[in-house]
Amino acid sequence: MTGLGPVAWPAAPIRTERLVLRESEARDRAAFVELFASPEVGTYIGGPQPRHELERAMPEVPGRRPGHFVVDLDGAMIGMVTLDRRDAERPGHVRPNAEEAEIGYMFLPEAWGCGYAAEACSAALGWVADALPGEAVVLCTQSANDRAMRLAAKLGFTEVERFEEYGAEQWLGVWSPSAAR
Repeated sequence: MTGLGPVAWPAAPIRTERLVLRESEARDRAAFVELFASPEVGTYIGGPQPRHELERAMPEVPGRRPGHFVVDLDGAMIGMVTLDRRDAERPGHVRPNAEEAEIGYMFLPEAWGCGYAAEACSAALGWVADALPGEAVVLCTQSANDRAMRLAAKLGFTEVERFEEYGAEQWLGVWSPSAAR
């Protein structure tokens, strides 16, 4: 994975009880447009993007990059989970040299409340624990995002700090594979 060490990518699909975490495909394009155009999804990430701009600019195979998993339910994309290095210029870090592994996720509103985000993020964290033993992972969300705060706790993230960014209070938590096993 780019920036996450010597990890082969694309990762083999990860299968959970109900989901498949896989590489993006051309058939996912419409779901990507829906995801980024959704007012509900955009609530805590700066708002929705204009659909006409997404339709014009979205690549034929969106989201195809190291660290990006499409979350697939019964053959259709319902969301995504990303693993990246946290930019050293941003506030909130747990390593002296910054650039921690950071997990992010977004799901279509119709997939909310079914436990898919917890299932997919847990599988991605398990993949990190196997691919990068000992790697701590951070999660950052607005502290006002109650759903994300509950999910962070359910996944085993513990608070590191809170800070102001993007005009709102942010919560930064850390997850350690050793604590999760």
